[in-house]
Amino acid sequence: MILPIYAYGHPILRKETEEIEELNEETKTLIENMFETMYGSHGVGLAAPQIGKALRLFIVDASPFAEDEAENEEEEKENEFLKTFKRVFINPIIEEEHGEEWGFEEGCLSIPGIREEVWRQDNVVISYYNENWELVEEEFTGLAARVVQHEYDHIEGKLFTDYLSPMKRRLNKRKLTDISKGIVPVKYKMTFYKK
Repeated sequence: MILPIYAYGHPILRKETEEIEELNEETKTLIENMFETMYGSHGVGLAAPQIGKALRLFIVDASPFAEDEAENEEEEKENEFLKTFKRVFINPIIEEEHGEEWGFEEGCLSIPGIREEVWRQDNVVISYYNENWELVEEEFTGLAARVVQHEYDHIEGKLFTDYLSPMKRRLNKRKLTDISKGIVPVKYKMTFYKK
């Protein structure tokens, strides 16, 4: 089932999230619905708060990034990995972020129409339970690390706009206000906060 995505300005996006106690049918259905919602809105990641659930859960499928043309052998290797980079992260904990910071233009399904450069470290080590309730620890680099860091921020109550300089925030203030009021063209279902 495709669920509406909660828009910028909704308090759920800033709320403290709770751990999932067990992998039951309700959680499995939620994960299925999240993938359907993410694909229906052409995203590469989706966190539970974005569909109104204050849970420590997010999903990713970064295969669309693999369609970008590789300029060198390293990028070709990364594209091969991204083709199969589909994961469910339950109760994740970032254990370590390291490496050089690099900028990349990020967007967010909860903040349609705004894309800005965000600087993040190149590597992330994360432990989590997968869709089979197995405890996993993995290290990701490059775009995979970025997608994980972006979605992890959601379960910590952070948005990519929090990383913008004060000037960039001022430049986007009107657009963000419009999004929070539901004044935004969007091709997927959204829920806007009614004060």
